[in-house]
Amino acid sequence: MSDAEREHVVGLLNKAVGRGMITLDEFTVRTDTALGAKTRADLNAVLVDLPGMVNNELAHARTELKNTMGTTTRKGHWVVPRELVIRNTLGTTNLDFTAAEVPEIVNVDLDVSFGSVKLLLPAGSSVDVNAVEITAGELKDKVNSAVGNPHFQLRGAVRGGSVVIKRKR
Repeated sequence: MSDAEREHVVGLLNKAVGRGMITLDEFTVRTDTALGAKTRADLNAVLVDLPGMVNNELAHARTELKNTMGTTTRKGHWVVPRELVIRNTLGTTNLDFTAAEVPEIVNVDLDVSFGSVKLLLPAGSSVDVNAVEITAGELKDKVNSAVGNPHFQLRGAVRGGSVVIKRKR
């Protein structure tokens, strides 16, 4: 990870502000994150939901979404990584994949404590939730399909929280 890479991403964020894609407050938060990034995945996380601003090779690697007592939302056009880690404590994570660029297989690692995760999958997709451990929580799989494309493979732990997986009506 070089300073030049960090500066390049800050330049992309500057363009995003100019195009009205993010607010000045979002720019400040994302710039701080970019300047402190230790890995390319950390760096790419500040761009992943901005159309046309992501190196697809980086975007399709691994992204970690961390949320403590807040709300994380991804909707509209965004590039979905092959590996998506959701760390949610006392918060809400809403991911809408219906207009996103989704690889054929998405591995979703859940680390949810007293939070909620809602996944809205595209038409024709499938999901496997057999590797999710639920403790004093709930998992609602309204898709209930093991065959389809793209395929979402969920694993991990949900403690005192909830996960809802459905398709758009």
